[in-house]
Amino acid sequence: MKKQFKTFLISRTDNLGDVVLSLPLVTILKKFFPEAHIIFLGKSYTKPILQLSEYIDEILCWDELETKPDSELVSFFAEKNIDVAIHVFPDKRIANIVKKAKIKMRIGTSHRFFHWTTCNKKVRFSRKKSNLHEAELNLKLLKPLKLKTKYSLQELTTLYGIKAPQIAEEEKIVYFSDKKINIDDLIDNNKINLVLHPKTKGSAKEWGIDNFGKLIDSLSKEKFKIFISGTKADGELMRDFLYDYQDMVTDVTGRFTLEQFIYFLSKIDGLIAASTGPLHIAAMLGKFVVGIYAPMRPIFPRRWAPIGNDAHYLVSNKSCQECKDSKDCDSMLCITPEQVLAIIHKKWQ
Repeated sequence: MKKQFKTFLISRTDNLGDVVLSLPLVTILKKFFPEAHIIFLGKSYTKPILQLSEYIDEILCWDELETKPDSELVSFFAEKNIDVAIHVFPDKRIANIVKKAKIKMRIGTSHRFFHWTTCNKKVRFSRKKSNLHEAELNLKLLKPLKLKTKYSLQELTTLYGIKAPQIAEEEKIVYFSDKKINIDDLIDNNKINLVLHPKTKGSAKEWGIDNFGKLIDSLSKEKFKIFISGTKADGELMRDFLYDYQDMVTDVTGRFTLEQFIYFLSKIDGLIAASTGPLHIAAMLGKFVVGIYAPMRPIFPRRWAPIGNDAHYLVSNKSCQECKDSKDCDSMLCITPEQVLAIIHKKWQ
């Protein structure tokens, strides 16, 4: 008989795409332990993603807790009466605190040295050298619970377990210079609303602003409404580009909070980007997405491709290990706008 654990702690304190790809693990836990209380330890930044989950019962933000002394945090976690802690993203300090809190089952990868002294259930796998997808690797950590750990990527598209994004009416207002615009009013119901997200904040290799420009030039303005998204800093980096294309695109860089951006993505039709958080969020929401990837391990699409019902990616078959430590990837830059356009046209003839 499967043991009935009452409370789980899932620790994943990294970034947006990483957290998105951890949601299937949450869904599977809830499926097998429907009465369990699931606590997710993340970051304030990723909280809007976690709030979409149907199955997360409690969200803790590590950046709000980490300033407290270890002794206080040990007591805090001990009082949660957690039965199982799953370290999806290894963190030495968190692992030590969880052990001192006397959580009975502590699961982590055996490929982190500090887990040998802090985890009593170690799963043997290496993310860096694996050919498995990030979401598949996350599920390996369910092995000590004697749960099924192998799911196809197609199966995982059904396991995000999210609610439709909703925000209050007053939160839908965004500012463009001196104008206030409702997010819903940005959407053109007579066109295909396509978001281009050129920058990555250094989280991945970039396809290049020139390629995005050529793609814009190739898209019918009668058929598509094109948005350029990104942070305020991204907008500054693309200032000249945005000026050149101001009559052809709607610049939404720096306009949204993350909650607003997720809601906006739930309303658009498609998104084109490199391997970024927005790509994974849009794929999770079931949108048409095209991810553009470098072929090198561990950032290649076999590990980080978007997972969704209408998710696609492009990657060069060239080897580019010499690009590993550089900002740009020549093999990725060689993916043509025509290749992206072909996927778009296949979707919308």
